[in-house]
Amino acid sequence: MKALLFESYDFIFEEALLEEINSISSYKKFKADDYLIEIGENIEWMPLLLQGAIKIMREDSNGDELLLYFLERGDTCAMTLSCCMGKNKSKIRAIAETDGEMVLIPIAKMEEWVVKYPSWRNFVFESYNARLMEMLEAIDTLAFMNLDERLYKFITDKAKVLGTTEISTTHQEIASEMHTSRVVISRLLKHLQDEQKIKLHRNKIEILVF
Repeated sequence: MKALLFESYDFIFEEALLEEINSISSYKKFKADDYLIEIGENIEWMPLLLQGAIKIMREDSNGDELLLYFLERGDTCAMTLSCCMGKNKSKIRAIAETDGEMVLIPIAKMEEWVVKYPSWRNFVFESYNARLMEMLEAIDTLAFMNLDERLYKFITDKAKVLGTTEISTTHQEIASEMHTSRVVISRLLKHLQDEQKIKLHRNKIEILVF
């Protein structure tokens, strides 16, 4: 774990902080589609992502989900930070988009490190800002984009996070994450294919134009 931790965060944290993270944190591997944080759960640790991608979801009163943002290597979740600092229950659901690895930092260390390590304080503030910008982008997408534009942005954003031109997913999975119906998604994907922006395969979408 130590080698991967230093490789992922040595440009962010000073060596003393990295050594402390390595000594007091636990290490976790996860598989794609694993539920890592659940809504209403007590948060006892803060994740630092070493490899892989995680999607952060919100849920409405009917149980329908909406994607807020993705986490990648070198990221943490600002919503988790907020819950940790305020000792609140989780307001989000974190689901693994890919296989990956992370370290879990006990929440007791978070406030101590804000005072002790300038790099940690900067990381916390920058993480809040980055996730806020992503949530504002999600709101703008919902408010100002047509559904076909939202769909194209959704699949290209996911492809960029995964570092590929193909994403393995079903029309129903996209519909659930975009909070709409499978029939509508299937129709819009066919339209994007007619525009030669994507190519549809069985349970897979190939992006032709970014």
